[in-house]
Amino acid sequence: MVSVYDVIEKAAKTGKVDKGVNEVTKAVERGIAKLVVVASDIDPKEITQHLPILAKDKGIKFVEVDSREKLGISVGINRPTAAVAVVKEGDANLSGIGN
Repeated sequence: MVSVYDVIEKAAKTGKVDKGVNEVTKAVERGIAKLVVVASDIDPKEITQHLPILAKDKGIKFVEVDSREKLGISVGINRPTAAVAVVKEGDANLSGIGN
């Protein structure tokens, strides 16, 4: 089974990803996101609670992962990040990931 972190890392290297709650929200609202990934270790939860609803409304795949630290690393930044959106998957295979 391919890890979501590996898919994000590949998309970040070969495609395009948006990082951070504001950028991810914009990508979802514009309908350009193909996959939304949110870290579950966010405090307060209200920061990201709108994203699963928005993604569902737009028909965009949504996944929750355990660590914002690992999510940040997977997109190639040295900071934890609460949310990532894959805009262009590049060589990443999104099938079988998300709902």
